[in-house]
Amino acid sequence: MTNMVWKRNEVESPCVQICVVHPTERICTGCYRTIDEISRWSKMDSSERAEIMENLPSRKPQLTKRRGGRAARLKES
Repeated sequence: MTNMVWKRNEVESPCVQICVVHPTERICTGCYRTIDEISRWSKMDSSERAEIMENLPSRKPQLTKRRGGRAARLKES
């Protein structure tokens, strides 16, 4: 049996199934899209999707690492 997958000729979703919205930046920490972009993705034309995809890597630095956690607590002791 062969795995026949229907493919469409359009920009694919950048979703990596890590759907967590950053509390201050309000973008997904997995794909770097805004909530609005995620909700409208299926309604966008391919040129709008391509433009967003091009801009996603520049959004990564907006997500600052959390300060604290176990390592920070251990340093305080």
